[in-house]
Amino acid sequence: MLIKDLAICIRAVDYSETSQVASFFTRATGKISAIAKGSKRPKSAFDGPIEIFSKGQIVFSHAPERGLAVLTEFQQQPGPAAKYEMPPAKYELGLYALNCSYFAAELLNSLTDEYDPHPELFNNFSQFLQDTTEAPDRPTALALLILFQLSLLKQVGLKPILDACTNCKRRYDSHWREAHFTSTANGLLCIDCEAGFPDRIRLNAQAANAMADLKLIGKANEKTLNEIEKILIYHFTELLGHPPRMAKYFTE
Repeated sequence: MLIKDLAICIRAVDYSETSQVASFFTRATGKISAIAKGSKRPKSAFDGPIEIFSKGQIVFSHAPERGLAVLTEFQQQPGPAAKYEMPPAKYELGLYALNCSYFAAELLNSLTDEYDPHPELFNNFSQFLQDTTEAPDRPTALALLILFQLSLLKQVGLKPILDACTNCKRRYDSHWREAHFTSTANGLLCIDCEAGFPDRIRLNAQAANAMADLKLIGKANEKTLNEIEKILIYHFTELLGHPPRMAKYFTE
């Protein structure tokens, strides 16, 4: 059976001298892995090798007993990665933004199941890639990454509790004397409950406020954003059972 869908490539590896295996996040079907036969040939049916973050209509055949789907068409348009080619003065920003996109793609690939559609998450990822290429500075790019990571957790059913103590359910407000985050209980902890969770990590007031009210993420300074991202990296590490590969670029 041939299936048509709108897709974004989130991973591509060589399969042979002429072919690739690519993972796509599609709008209606979810994540798929497909072999693109002959994609590396000069005159391929896919307008050249499949590039990560390229987006377009795909046609693929799927037989569950076969494992990999077979990609038959991909009208790929250059993805945001092609737009990161910046003047030397902005090279560092372009590289940082590209790493944000790679990190988002890695987490998307790790936390979603094949053939489990999430149309809203597809739209969020597509918009994130576009917005990140236009980020004027590192804090903006990092804020976009944080918001996408939280959106991803929500869409896959792992949304952390950030507006109340996950243990006693007391609502968070800026008058809390201390706030902590625990991956074990998936959310914030108040000072009265934090002792029962050895994995807790203390948050400063600015980070706790921004996590409880996501509208503040875009206004937060870089120090606060870095603290929030380190909390999320710790959380993703616990969820996955290992540190995300791209985490090292955001913990230095």
